[in-house]
Amino acid sequence: MTVRMSEATSTGVTVPLARWVEGLTAAAIPERVRSRAAHLLLDGVACGLVGAQLPWSRVATRSVLDLEGAGEAAVIGTGLTTSGPAAVLLNSTYIQGFELDDFHPLAPLHSTALILPVLLATAGHRGGVSGAAALTAAVAGFEVGPRVGLALHGAQMLSRGWHSGPVFGTHTAAATAGKLRGLDAGRLEDAFGMAGTQSAGLMAAQYEAMSKRMQHGFAARNGYYAAGLAAGGYSGIKQVFDRPYGGYLAVFGEGHDPDASQIVAGLGEGWHTELIMVKTHAAQGGLHGTIQAVLELRAAYDIDPDTVSRLEIRVGHTVYRHGWWPPQRPLTSVGAQMNLGYAAAVALLDGQVLPPQFTAARLDADDVWRLLGTVAVKLDEEIQNGPPAQRFATEVTITTTDGTVRHRRIEQPHGGPADPVTDDEIVAKYRALVGPLLPAARLDAIQAAVLGLDRLADLRELTALLAPPVGGALDPAEVPS
Repeated sequence: MTVRMSEATSTGVTVPLARWVEGLTAAAIPERVRSRAAHLLLDGVACGLVGAQLPWSRVATRSVLDLEGAGEAAVIGTGLTTSGPAAVLLNSTYIQGFELDDFHPLAPLHSTALILPVLLATAGHRGGVSGAAALTAAVAGFEVGPRVGLALHGAQMLSRGWHSGPVFGTHTAAATAGKLRGLDAGRLEDAFGMAGTQSAGLMAAQYEAMSKRMQHGFAARNGYYAAGLAAGGYSGIKQVFDRPYGGYLAVFGEGHDPDASQIVAGLGEGWHTELIMVKTHAAQGGLHGTIQAVLELRAAYDIDPDTVSRLEIRVGHTVYRHGWWPPQRPLTSVGAQMNLGYAAAVALLDGQVLPPQFTAARLDADDVWRLLGTVAVKLDEEIQNGPPAQRFATEVTITTTDGTVRHRRIEQPHGGPADPVTDDEIVAKYRALVGPLLPAARLDAIQAAVLGLDRLADLRELTALLAPPVGGALDPAEVPS
């Protein structure tokens, strides 16, 4: 089913979007898109199982279970159960737990953290659903969220201080849960309305708050709730994207000329699932260009960090606002994972930006802070005013004490639409992250279940593989809260 702009012009965009989600079938989704969606879910599984072991995740687990108590929904990687909404909240928090999960480069949100927890909880609530139905619902979520985000000009929301993913993410979760529940277009419209009224997220959480890692979980839970309420006949805001007073775009886009047409642009023809970026570094997506540039310079010129007198980073407005502030010693791990200077310093020193770069010892290391003292981050208007595909472009210039200057420009980092992480790389990432935590048989079984989702009779088979406790390589005592 393809949505034509003429339909959106005559009816607004909310109803056509709901009709598209209702009518979406597995047969309408190209095989390459279904395969990519399954691989994105595998990446989310890897991030979630690792994230479940982290100390702030354990604080979240204790706190949420103290509020919610036991239930029938699995909290992955723990052996625990709780209510459906609480499981969605925690499982999303785990996936977002260490800045390893996917993000959309033009409409920034972390899609799998919104989709996978909702799939698992909805399947449990309904007494099972087929893997094929789950994969179709996942694609609905992968497609809806970025389009809502682009209507608000995507990364502009980050520049304004919103945590964009939780703002767009409620609709991602509502679309996924609503599709898996078999809601008709009218009920989906209700779900979108209730999702929109629960959208929120403040980006100041990035400096030190554990809750930064839970904010997509709030959105996932709220979208899951919205679909459940709609399924029960509870009505939500109609035409939520179209209302001029109090509507979603009118409020979140006030003074910024939102473009409602983006919500249905290309539905059924172009696929945002294929644009989603898979991370290769444990840092926010806007830092990946800087990290890649530094690593390439390090490899090409064997730069001695002790000789660096200036490390200049030039980025556009969104990355500048979201990724730079003068850090104070020591940073929290979440602050370090958001900070351009810290990411550049450890990339040059260590040759990687992964969990070992965010231990307590590394966050307060003298060599890191000496190099941080040479960092200068500049807002580059040419990058900011360039083509949208280059808004995450980065220029890094390293000057050494003998006057040597080394420069590298990254138009799009590896993982972006121009140079996507391959499916084979996603599998390798899964096995590298989760392999040390699980017996080989369980590792293989999870991979087979996710990548064979089209053929899985009941999604609860995957839940059974994900639910038991895991543990091993990542020592939580070495990671600060």
